[in-house]
Amino acid sequence: MSSPGCTASTSSSGRWTGSPATWRWPIRWPPADPAGRSRPPREPYAMHAARDRHAPAGRPSDEIRRWPPVRTAAGSLLLRPVCEERDLPLLSGWMNDPAVAAFWELAGPAARTAAHLAAQRADGHSVPCLGLLDGRPMSYWEVYRADLDPLARHYAARPHDTGVHLLIGGAEDRGRGVGTALLRGVADLVLARRSRCGRVVAEPDVRNAPSLAAFRAAGFRRAADLDLPGKRAALMIRTR
Repeated sequence: MSSPGCTASTSSSGRWTGSPATWRWPIRWPPADPAGRSRPPREPYAMHAARDRHAPAGRPSDEIRRWPPVRTAAGSLLLRPVCEERDLPLLSGWMNDPAVAAFWELAGPAARTAAHLAAQRADGHSVPCLGLLDGRPMSYWEVYRADLDPLARHYAARPHDTGVHLLIGGAEDRGRGVGTALLRGVADLVLARRSRCGRVVAEPDVRNAPSLAAFRAAGFRRAADLDLPGKRAALMIRTR
């Protein structure tokens, strides 16, 4: 099925690989099943936007598509909403890497990754994106309204809290501060483009010391530890 606003094209060659213990931030919970039903139903974004005159017009993917590249210490990062026709082979190959599959639990046929992407879009306020660093696809992001997510049942959510999930691929992009630079850049971008959002949040596994260190270096603070379905997480918060 064609993604909204997406023109099919051949994806760049190559496969993203890497250690999920380093860059799978945070683990999406509950884990997705083969049908892609990863979370309970949530209020559609359009319904929420209709009650909020400050909400961006149109779909969240349209909003993010208008975001400019952000300059980071690692280079220029552009968040591009995922286009299945173009990006699914790359994403599916990534999800089938054993190191990635151990955390994302989406190994299998491309249809399983497609179902996960469809579930993200069906939420109405979660946008799966590719991160292009100087034009090179090297990361996968999910940008979502944390205050409308099941996560909000586990912490004192504030209106318009925005959550981020990040997966970085190749070994050349790990262990030299790239993740910290991208997290800082995306948090800056979210706060700049969403005027009603006062906080960017994340919930990495408490055992994931490298990710906790990267979040702290990117300006996040560890506000609490949460018992979430499937993991104990550190609630990381970046404020204006």
